[in-house]
Amino acid sequence: MRVHNIIPNDKIADYVDRILVIENDIFLTPFALPLYANGAPTLLFRSVKGNLENSDSTYLTLFGQTVSPGSLTLNEDFTLIAYFLKPHSLISLFGIPAFELTDRPIDLNLLSPQKTISLQESLLNCENIEDRIALLDNYIYGLVKEAKEISAPIKYASEKIASHYSKESLVNVQKELKISERTFERMFEKNIGISPNAYRRIRQFHSAFSDLNLGKYNNLSDIAFNHGYADQSHYIRTFKKFTKISPSEYLNYSTD
Repeated sequence: MRVHNIIPNDKIADYVDRILVIENDIFLTPFALPLYANGAPTLLFRSVKGNLENSDSTYLTLFGQTVSPGSLTLNEDFTLIAYFLKPHSLISLFGIPAFELTDRPIDLNLLSPQKTISLQESLLNCENIEDRIALLDNYIYGLVKEAKEISAPIKYASEKIASHYSKESLVNVQKELKISERTFERMFEKNIGISPNAYRRIRQFHSAFSDLNLGKYNNLSDIAFNHGYADQSHYIRTFKKFTKISPSEYLNYSTD
């Protein structure tokens, strides 16, 4: 299996955070990809349909915010390309209130079939990753050129909370924007898909999850402390909420 992380080109970098490519051309057993909350809407292409939990199986899928954990199972050789979008991108690029896609991924062809059906066919017929990336880049760039203007307050708020995910950051951002708590929540749910506090908790979890995967800790208490959890028990409870398993179970699963 080959895994690549690609930095988006400048034409789409305001809307795409990163690109992940996974290639598996030696099929031995079904491949199950866990889908956990990370705060990023995602455009996902896969060369085979497989089985996507809680959704129809398609080649091109658009995800909003993922809160409840799920999984994607692929039963043959595959190529998977995931464009992790900036959290404010759904309404700007696709004109969809973000909350409509929270935990409800959809077939991209349902949005604009005249554009995406031909894109899907071209992607399936490509012979290499570079051509597929070029096709997806061009598709997104076409959306960028027609995109609605990004809400400056939402862009600022989502970026600030992503990097400063303490509870105090929510109050500080709200005060800086000079809006009421209820207005802040409505604005956030429309543009991001979840409440500001839910987004904060997801970003906190994802940051800790990244350190867990990278082995940046001596024990779980280190992760809990470094990412603002009250204690190890609080961190484990949060981990179970977003994955349905404990950190130790996840690590055992990852090394099997």
